[in-house]
Amino acid sequence: MAKGTGTADDPIIIKKYANRRLYNTGTSSYITLDDLAQMTRENVEFQVVDAKSGDDITHSILTQIIMEEEAGGEQLLPVSFLRQLISMYGNSMQALMPPYLDASMKFFRENQSKLGDTLKSGMAATPLGKLHEANMAMFRAATETLMPGSTKPAEPAPTSKDEELAALRKQMAAMQEQLDKLAK
Repeated sequence: MAKGTGTADDPIIIKKYANRRLYNTGTSSYITLDDLAQMTRENVEFQVVDAKSGDDITHSILTQIIMEEEAGGEQLLPVSFLRQLISMYGNSMQALMPPYLDASMKFFRENQSKLGDTLKSGMAATPLGKLHEANMAMFRAATETLMPGSTKPAEPAPTSKDEELAALRKQMAAMQEQLDKLAK
């Protein structure tokens, strides 16, 4: 695996040649999209540039990696999400989506270990409940911004595990119903 020590201030430069080969200037070796995916998982900062024009093509290469990951195994992105994402192109709210998606992913990554610990210990009123409430508040705020009048007042918090589970199922069903409406 060709990896390096790219940082946000000094990313590794990857050159893409016309023959579609990728060249890691940090290790002076040719690499593959799988190598770039691994570098991403290891938080190695890199920038992909077209060898001929010098244009930054990092966005399209990362998109290509996502397409290959989605085609090659278990899919991460649900069809309903992809439909909604596509419908945002050209929409008046398109400019709001990149920072919103970026903030959502950062929030999820920052709380990933807390979420894992909570799932291992069960659905008790622990950080998962707080994480769930924070996520729901963020999604409600975004939904209200994008579609005013579409949110309903929150129901009282459940008091037992069974009630919490029932409330989560009810919320998931309501969210699926909204997604189905948006997908039509």
